[in-house]
Amino acid sequence: MISGGGTGIGLAAAQVFAADGDQVLLLGRRGDVLERAPVPGALTYAADLADPEAVRGVAGFVGREFGAVDVLIHCAGGNGLLEPPVGGDDPLDAVARSWTVNFRLNLLTAALLTEALRERLAEPGGRVLFLSSIAAYRGHGQVAYAAAKAGLHPYAHDLARRLGPHGITVNVVAPGYIEDTAFFGDGIDEDLRTWLVEETLNGRAGTPGDVAATLHWLASPGAAHITSQIIQVNGGAERGH
Repeated sequence: MISGGGTGIGLAAAQVFAADGDQVLLLGRRGDVLERAPVPGALTYAADLADPEAVRGVAGFVGREFGAVDVLIHCAGGNGLLEPPVGGDDPLDAVARSWTVNFRLNLLTAALLTEALRERLAEPGGRVLFLSSIAAYRGHGQVAYAAAKAGLHPYAHDLARRLGPHGITVNVVAPGYIEDTAFFGDGIDEDLRTWLVEETLNGRAGTPGDVAATLHWLASPGAAHITSQIIQVNGGAERGH
């Protein structure tokens, strides 16, 4: 199962798993985008994953169609600044909206879906994978987005402790700048792009395929002893931790 599976990193991950012969379920808010996704044999389910009732619908569908979930990947989320604006120009209202929207998109969606499906994760061998960001380590840029992504880290560590005895691993992948996603809307400022690429040690932007390959490996038997880790995929733009 891949939330946010219709575009960007989620779509790239879906294609990698489908190519390996796995049955893939794509989740997202926009049913038309999911249905157009070029993932052979994939099933789709459109839902707002920040809505508990909608998430209950997802869990019911999974129970009827699959019974168990081998791999749960959370790619839903993104830049809260791209969400439709709400009327009003009061500065505090804007702050409240920014933090609330980013929390709902990037943290609440992952927590609700995970908790709804926790009893359906394959035992042993299940995998839960969260998509964080290099922003979670830094104090600049869109801070509300960064804070929401950073909130995934302690949740993943706690979940890994709870699910470890059942043979289920939980990990986080934190990408740096990734091209060919919708994060920057209609496009990125060229000076900003140049700076982000120059931060890397290998002199290139990341691709959705870079992150998808890491997710695929973490879901494999070869990564069975890796849990409660944050794996950075950023060309060395951020190191350590």
